[in-house]
Amino acid sequence: MRRVIHAITPGDHYSPRTGSAIPTVVHGLAGAAGRDAAPERYAQFVAIESGTYEPRYESATPIEFAHEQPPTARQRAVDAGLARVGARRRAAERYFGRQAAALRDEAPSIVLAHNAPVLPRLLQGTQHRVVLYAHNDILRSMTRAEAARTLRDVTGIVAVSDSLAEQLSEHLTPELQKRLHVVVNGVDTAQFAPAPPRPERAAVRVMFIGRMIADKGPDLLLEAAAIAGRTDLELVMVGSFGFDPNATLSPYEERLRTLAAGVPGTVDFVPFEPRFALPGLLQTADVLVVPSRWRDPCPLAVGEGMASGLAIVAAEIGGIPEILGSAGLLFRSGDAADLARALGRLADDTELRTRLAAEARRRAVERDWDWAWSELRRVLERL
Repeated sequence: MRRVIHAITPGDHYSPRTGSAIPTVVHGLAGAAGRDAAPERYAQFVAIESGTYEPRYESATPIEFAHEQPPTARQRAVDAGLARVGARRRAAERYFGRQAAALRDEAPSIVLAHNAPVLPRLLQGTQHRVVLYAHNDILRSMTRAEAARTLRDVTGIVAVSDSLAEQLSEHLTPELQKRLHVVVNGVDTAQFAPAPPRPERAAVRVMFIGRMIADKGPDLLLEAAAIAGRTDLELVMVGSFGFDPNATLSPYEERLRTLAAGVPGTVDFVPFEPRFALPGLLQTADVLVVPSRWRDPCPLAVGEGMASGLAIVAAEIGGIPEILGSAGLLFRSGDAADLARALGRLADDTELRTRLAAEARRRAVERDWDWAWSELRRVLERL
């Protein structure tokens, strides 16, 4: 049996108590690997810091290591300066050092270094085969020369969308570009499922789920609802600045409340909810809006909304069009008026909402975590 070790960021939690994307992806892949009936099995492990949230997902066996303080902003700046003159990023290596030490004692494995470009270098000289697993543009601060030095010995590089692969390629030498592969995130179509039939409502319930930060664009949804000027739109804004539902509102969250006052329909704010609450929340909605401003490579919210049988309206940016395909409406990222037009179309056309919702569910079922694991397994076998 082959061994796969998922190395996630020190301090991150392998638990449904958090909304972090990378642990969710690891849990999805590891769970699917456990269901895989292929002759060659892949035992799943996850390298996590001691003391992180419990209960933990049971899809992977934990390999624990001691806590290490993350680099400060000043230390990251020093690291960037060192990298420019060809030196190593010492603060980053210290931060991942205890994780790397724990992995050195493990039997030879495929190590999936999730968003950890420093880890392949720290595991040089071991019998592990290290694959850099990129969930966003983690090489954006690297020159090609630094990437060539840091990633010289990686067995492969995985990106979660074609869009992200294009971004990463800009920092990779031709030799490293040959090792680059795409594995799109899947979705749990059993956990996220359409709601039972319900009576027609007077208002269309439009939901946003995510961190309340400008990059995610919740303010755009509120501005669009104000532009649309409709009383038959009911907005539900789910999330907080961080992962603490009881935290004091950030200045940006306060601004969202001010914007909500200008929306003709109702606006409800729901603070951060753990992952196990999201399927039930999504089942209360008719439309999910993903108004990202940044080049979101492969947002889980899109797949989870599709699996829940919702009509999706999403920004045409990053990897979002790849995930959504024709199973939803796209609008120009950052354009509140364009988003308002899309919301108006869905509010006016029940048949369109129904058709998009059914198409979204079909596409999600075709691209669940079993599918994503099969894609990853094929990459690993080629490597």
